[in-house]
Amino acid sequence: MVGSELYAERRPWLTDAVIVLALLGGAILGANLASPNGERPADGWIAEALAVVACLALFQARRYPRTIVIVTTVCVVSIGAIGYVLSPLLLAPLMVALYWLAAKTTTTTAWTYGGIATVLVVAIAVGLKIDQAALLRTAGPALWLLLPLVLGSRSQLHRAYLDAVHARAEYAERTREEEARLRVAEERMRIARDLHDVVAHHMAVANAQAGTAAHLLGTDSEVSKKLLADLQVTTSTVMLELRATLGVLRSVSDTDADTLEPAPGLAQLPNLLEACNSAGLKVDFEVEGEPQEVPPGVDLTAYRIIQEALTNATKYSAAPAASLRLTYGSSRLTIRVTNETSDAHAGPADSGGYGILGMRERAQAVGGHLEVNGNETGFEVLTTLPLQPQAPELPRTAPESGR
Repeated sequence: MVGSELYAERRPWLTDAVIVLALLGGAILGANLASPNGERPADGWIAEALAVVACLALFQARRYPRTIVIVTTVCVVSIGAIGYVLSPLLLAPLMVALYWLAAKTTTTTAWTYGGIATVLVVAIAVGLKIDQAALLRTAGPALWLLLPLVLGSRSQLHRAYLDAVHARAEYAERTREEEARLRVAEERMRIARDLHDVVAHHMAVANAQAGTAAHLLGTDSEVSKKLLADLQVTTSTVMLELRATLGVLRSVSDTDADTLEPAPGLAQLPNLLEACNSAGLKVDFEVEGEPQEVPPGVDLTAYRIIQEALTNATKYSAAPAASLRLTYGSSRLTIRVTNETSDAHAGPADSGGYGILGMRERAQAVGGHLEVNGNETGFEVLTTLPLQPQAPELPRTAPESGR
């Protein structure tokens, strides 16, 4: 029935014409059938005319289902009042009208109209003569008229179910697209932070090395040569790290994963401190507590935060010195980077960049917290990171501007 309805919706007039012709032939045949006792009412043309009207009215059954149910009910009741036996052939137009009523309107409307039509048809079929056959005359028309109501309601429920399935599928598709866009945005932000960390640190060190070498070129050639050699190493390192960072934007299906270097972590701190020292920044490094194994995400975050903080110290420190303290607790790793500042050396918070913002986002991404404290004499970056993986910490305050 549902498949027939879908076909009817694609070709409504053709389908209605076929249905009406079939019902019209059946109704004419029903109007010419004799009763069980062999008698047939004399006004046969009236029954045929009413049958034609009921069948032709079905062309508008889908647009005006209530009106067509009323019209077909009046025709069928009139045929029964003449004295005809209301066989399924004569009830067929009303049955089709009731089906469209149940399929196109609410359940309450369909069963209200259908109930009234059934009562009228049953009443005219039983008549005033109550005998042993009255039950048969009641059950037959009632069952024939209730059947299309049930089928029409089922068709409507099935169509509503399909609509709900389509709506859920569309919602799921939109959700997947939004999630994909969110993941792309997060990945772009991560790449931007990595690029900032790599370029800012190494370029700051290279700039300091080149400046110091140029200053000492005429007075201390040996130190200048060493600084230039360190500058070459720094620039080579930044190119390698840039290539590794940008590699995530390219296909790596043909690349051997074993040749890729691991992400930097606290194990690479000696190289970082040596690069800072070659740039003219002496870092006082201390470790408090028993060093513990750090999760990979926290390890990378700690390294990048230290790298950015020392880069800021290289650029803005009033004295060529900084302090780095790692404190291992039972469940947290505390990182404290401090350096001196002066009026002549503005801190990173005044530079209008993204360094502090990037450090804070990195800390929050692994469930940690970062604070930046600065005054006229000193600048401090204090970070607390979990030693076990945790849910990211939501920002509690508006981020400070930074490099």
